[in-house]
Amino acid sequence: MKKFLIGAVISALGFSLVTVGAAPANAAGSTGQSCAQEGIVRKISGVTYTCTRTDGTLKWGEGRKLSGSLTVVCGATEAWCGAMTSAFEKRTGVKTSFVRLSSGETTARLEAFKSNPEFGVWHGGPVDGFGVARIKGLIESYASPSRNMIPKNYKDADGYWTGVYVGALGFCSNTDVLKKLGVSVPTSWAALLDSKLKGQVSTAHPATSGTAFTSLWTNVTRLGEKDALAYHSALHKNVLYYTKSGVGPVAIVGRGEAAVGLVFSHDCVFGAEQGYPLKVSFPSEGTGYEIGGVALIKGAKNPDAAKAYVDFTLSTEAQNLGVGVGAYQILTNPYSRKDSRMVKLSKLKIVDYDFDKAAAAKTALTAKFDADIINRSQVKS
Repeated sequence: MKKFLIGAVISALGFSLVTVGAAPANAAGSTGQSCAQEGIVRKISGVTYTCTRTDGTLKWGEGRKLSGSLTVVCGATEAWCGAMTSAFEKRTGVKTSFVRLSSGETTARLEAFKSNPEFGVWHGGPVDGFGVARIKGLIESYASPSRNMIPKNYKDADGYWTGVYVGALGFCSNTDVLKKLGVSVPTSWAALLDSKLKGQVSTAHPATSGTAFTSLWTNVTRLGEKDALAYHSALHKNVLYYTKSGVGPVAIVGRGEAAVGLVFSHDCVFGAEQGYPLKVSFPSEGTGYEIGGVALIKGAKNPDAAKAYVDFTLSTEAQNLGVGVGAYQILTNPYSRKDSRMVKLSKLKIVDYDFDKAAAAKTALTAKFDADIINRSQVKS
């Protein structure tokens, strides 16, 4: 079913992938020829080019003759990761696969294999994790010619990561379960501490999950570290158990095993589309958000393919694939398609979330969470 869904998305978008910005006949093998849409990746006469804006005009950039294979470590949903890697393989001919890991798992895996990297690109997941990877020397700067399209606040100034989507942290509630408990849909952080919700809150662990760390850092931002840890210690009494992945609570809450999940709102929206009695709400005291990133792994074994993949992820053709597989994040490419199911950040109270500070604090802060609340070794898959 998963392969069918991915294939259907690619087939449905096939016309735009093949024809939008297609190279004129005389452009084959020639850097500098005109192209029609910034960021488009095309294979022309066996050479892969990216449409780049140079001196105000659109031209095919320096070509890369790609070959071999590429493995992407991916932090979004399986369907989204599959759609992206399959489309890139179709576009370039590079055999492309992915391994789905949460943010903390990705950093640990990259560090374990630092001398012999198994991945070429990290794609998806909150960029606080990418910041940790930068500090540890696990990713390297790559100034993709396509990143000029991406707004300044959605990319690292030094080129270590570039944002591909944005998501808002929210509460995902099973309205049937809440009704049985006699509890209203929560609209504040304080509401999650209600004693009626004992064992009824589902969340991931901030050491393994970028989503859960976003929750923790959001509360650090609004309360300060000491009070944020005190809040999560109080919340711990209501937690069913901690999952490894940030999207995990959607299914747990959807099945009625818990009443409320701490997730990015777009994941809850997709869960509701699957028939679960789910409703999204946001905390009135303020919520955090993620920038889902893409980065080049340091020492990538197929660097040309990895760079071409990064270029591709920033294009409208890649970013537009998400909606077709139920991924309703806000897209960073300003020319990408909008969808009514995407959250409107302007309608939410957003905390002043500092991704650099979050990255710098993450290792020590999650260690305190381990020591004071619950160790990451106790999470469930």
